[in-house]
Amino acid sequence: MELTFRLADDGADLPALVALYDAAARWMQTNGIAQWKPGEKDAEHFRRRRSDGEVWLAQAAGHHPVGAFELWWQDEPAWGPQPPEAGYVHRLMVDRDRAPAGTGRAMLAHAERRTAEAGRAWSRLDCVSSNPRLRTYYEAAGYTAVGEQPFKEGTGGSKYAVTLLEKRLGG
Repeated sequence: MELTFRLADDGADLPALVALYDAAARWMQTNGIAQWKPGEKDAEHFRRRRSDGEVWLAQAAGHHPVGAFELWWQDEPAWGPQPPEAGYVHRLMVDRDRAPAGTGRAMLAHAERRTAEAGRAWSRLDCVSSNPRLRTYYEAAGYTAVGEQPFKEGTGGSKYAVTLLEKRLGG
């Protein structure tokens, strides 16, 4: 699989990020997964994420974006106050029409490498507790469930439960 990774910019990448999010949200809805909703994240969301973290694009041959993810350096809504020991992966998005098999895992591995390069020992993420298929996916990638956050606040103040997962990086 020939994937390259680059940091998203505030120019032409913002519409591509919104399109990836909306397509992933539509796929979830089609498959009975109550999680993301099309139109929920706009260009301003990704611009803000770039200003306080990193937003990465995965590109296949021909330089087409086939996936993206956010990498945060803190995540108090899910994990509470923590020492600077982890990177937090959010919004792992894959273009299901164009992405080569294994793109999601490749993006996770890139996030883990980037986190380790930043001197942090843990890769952490959360997934909505009502999506056991996603939890199984992350566990197969080496993540361990370490707790629940029953009242994470979402868009518009909605509250929902998430499972907290982490993976020790390096030795």
